[in-house]
Amino acid sequence: MQSLQLDLGDRSYAIHIGSKLISRGDLITPLLEGKQILIVTNTTVGPIYLETLKAGLLESRADLEIEICILPDGEAYKDIAHLEKIWNRLLEAGFNRKATLLALGGGVIGDMSGFAAACYQRGVNFIQLPTTLLSQVDSSVGGKTGVNHPLGKNMLGAFWQPRLVLADTSSLQTLPKRELAAGMAEVIKYGLLGDSELLLWLETHIQGLMQGDEQLLTEAIARSCQCKATIVAEDEREAGQRALLNLGHTFGHAIETEMGYGQWLHGEAVAAGMWLAADLSRRLGWLEASDCERVEKLLKAAQLPVRPPKEMTVDQFLKHMAVDKKNIDGQLRLVLLEHLGKAKLHSLTELEELKACLNSALGKA
Repeated sequence: MQSLQLDLGDRSYAIHIGSKLISRGDLITPLLEGKQILIVTNTTVGPIYLETLKAGLLESRADLEIEICILPDGEAYKDIAHLEKIWNRLLEAGFNRKATLLALGGGVIGDMSGFAAACYQRGVNFIQLPTTLLSQVDSSVGGKTGVNHPLGKNMLGAFWQPRLVLADTSSLQTLPKRELAAGMAEVIKYGLLGDSELLLWLETHIQGLMQGDEQLLTEAIARSCQCKATIVAEDEREAGQRALLNLGHTFGHAIETEMGYGQWLHGEAVAAGMWLAADLSRRLGWLEASDCERVEKLLKAAQLPVRPPKEMTVDQFLKHMAVDKKNIDGQLRLVLLEHLGKAKLHSLTELEELKACLNSALGKA
């Protein structure tokens, strides 16, 4: 097991990465304030890991009161209506302020559980047990929680830090190849935005990673979490540097919102978004054509899309990008690449280069 710490003063917490951690109730029970636990999971993950998690918890502490909330699987259900099902279960079970929510699943389950925990009785503890690569390297760390709205992705939410993150690498062995690739998009993101050594390492090991080599995946998760933990510790609520973690996301969220949540996986949309960010950076004079080719080659090796859906239009992109949370006073701000391994937040004073980038990528130039 590898461990690292996200330092946030009295809200600091450990991130443990290793095999078969879902069964390690002894890592969870010391952090509980009371004995009430609600495990939130979905119809895909629950049948595989729920009994293992419950057995480990009860072996560590026999007096626990464990309740279950099982949600449907998929981004399409990351909304207020399904969030209410978590609150309903907490209220039906009579849970108090010392209750703890355990999020067992991918990013959707983690985001919804965290938001539910932030709101229930004005805040109860929660613990992340991410079971997808994307959630292990990104969404489980840093305290961003929330749900989608038909007009924008993750527009409703709260900053609410977990007490612990347990990234069980053995859960990746049951992950579909498409989900593994989607998670790899976020790993590549860390290399592009701030860790050129990670980028080189990924280019060397991408084939083994995509074949599910657990040792390589453990290192990729640890390096990604360390990168994110360092940034979040300096800027928890995204007042500055943390915005760099959104490389590719402004474009990607536009794709997800327009195409319908779940049609493109989050990592797939981010991958296309990172290529668009690289191409726009080239058009602005910061990257060479060879840099964009290098980004494209790595994304393709990770079995990810490198262009947005052809059926989208420039106007659709601009409509959704206009409501991005990084924008200030109506001015569009994008995370772009100063060079490979260093991102920066850039305010667009005019949109001609952006439109040319989108038209070219959509085959409409």
